[in-house]
Amino acid sequence: MIVFYLCCFSLFILTSCKQEKASTENETEEVVEIQNDFEVVKDAVLSAGKLYRIENFESNFVSSRNIDVWLPENYSDTIAYATLYMHDGQMLFDSTTTWNKQEWKVDETVSSLMKESKIKPTIVVGMWNVTEDRHTDYFPQQPWENLPDSTRQAVLDENHAQSESLFRKEINSDNYIKFITEEVLPLVETNFNVSRNLKDRAVAGSSMGGLISWYTVLEKPNLFGTAICISTHWPGAMPIENNPIPEAFFSYIKEKLPMAPNNHKFYFDFGTETLDALYPPFEEIVNEVFASKNYKESSFRNLKFEGTNHSENAWNQRLHIPLEFALHPEPSID
Repeated sequence: MIVFYLCCFSLFILTSCKQEKASTENETEEVVEIQNDFEVVKDAVLSAGKLYRIENFESNFVSSRNIDVWLPENYSDTIAYATLYMHDGQMLFDSTTTWNKQEWKVDETVSSLMKESKIKPTIVVGMWNVTEDRHTDYFPQQPWENLPDSTRQAVLDENHAQSESLFRKEINSDNYIKFITEEVLPLVETNFNVSRNLKDRAVAGSSMGGLISWYTVLEKPNLFGTAICISTHWPGAMPIENNPIPEAFFSYIKEKLPMAPNNHKFYFDFGTETLDALYPPFEEIVNEVFASKNYKESSFRNLKFEGTNHSENAWNQRLHIPLEFALHPEPSID
């Protein structure tokens, strides 16, 4: 299991070659004025919409990385769009540029759901990861710092003995959240027509990206209404014996989670194969934590997908479920 974990964790954050894929991208005239730093990604292989990018955005809080913004077909400056902020941005739209030739199929799924009026008009912000920083950017910092010094050191020693990629830098997720909230969010909301309503901002990711998604909402509950946490990596790192990390996460969530009903939603899910096989033992703990704060089905989901693995091909098959949960249109008032 440990050997497999190392291979899967390493592969998940690499990039590689392209494969062919048909594109039906609309090459119509630009419909939105944007700042000079954003440019259309002309060679992006999309099924719908257009992709804009700032390459190597220089942040005050994290290492330089690309920021993508996907706009749906017929984007209009007369509509205030919901915004879906997603981690691991290089894995979202175009499988011809990903390490494993897989993608989340975000453009296909969001476009389809919008056409069927199952979600609000939505744009997607993809924040790329940086390979050597991914683990420390996405690992929730406050639960880590709440552990005793000796416990943290023991975790570091065990992980360093088994992995060359984990905990090689200081945990940096509080700065990563500043990158999102103080740099990316204002940049997006200045240049694109989006809603400022709390309920119209969601943050989403898988594996370590699932951890940083719930952490972002709990750290910035006044900015984000929904956390979408797919195949959340509750072990936090290597699945070591007597791992103190999950309990630290759950204690933090229980402390910071606002009592429901409120303006927040939390979606979790997990499979049962490959790396996801580590997650079912945490199912009941997650349910108990949210039940203790009165979360019901309208604001909390924790779904099991039997036989599914830890991959973009698994996640893109069920992405529509959390998106409908997070971004379902508000009922009209006659």
